[in-house]
Amino acid sequence: MLVFLDIDGVMVQGSSWKSVENLSDGFYKFSPNAVLGLQDIISGTKATILLTTSHKNRYTPKEWKTIFSNRGIQVDSVSKLQTRKIYPNRKEEILTWCKRHRNVENFVIIDDDKSLNGLPVELKHKLILTNSSIGLTHLDAIQAIKVLKSTKKLFKIDPKKSLSK
Repeated sequence: MLVFLDIDGVMVQGSSWKSVENLSDGFYKFSPNAVLGLQDIISGTKATILLTTSHKNRYTPKEWKTIFSNRGIQVDSVSKLQTRKIYPNRKEEILTWCKRHRNVENFVIIDDDKSLNGLPVELKHKLILTNSSIGLTHLDAIQAIKVLKSTKKLFKIDPKKSLSK
């Protein structure tokens, strides 16, 4: 099980009028509700994290694991979505990942990027779109767990079809 995870607007509440507090490790303090929600997701599903955030390349996966741990989130594995300059946005990055990893179907996307509303229907049901000024909520976490624990195959990616519209 895999969680595609954004940070800004998900783990850190976005607010143009309020600066974000940094912790001693130099990275932003996470919202307490988001910490509880993400830990519930991980504890309830044993999911690992695939970072999609624009901050993903600031740290190594090992350093990210420490950052999560410092905020009370215990995760077995943290990896980063590959970023290339040819991808114009997060939606295209995720679509490219899905095309390359067609055998991985048990994942959820947690993000505040509204461009993800344009995901194809076979992926959109895996999207938990957060409100950037609130971040990840308890209800978002419950929905993410439902997506990850679904026993039926919610979609099948046809290798002969493109995922893009």
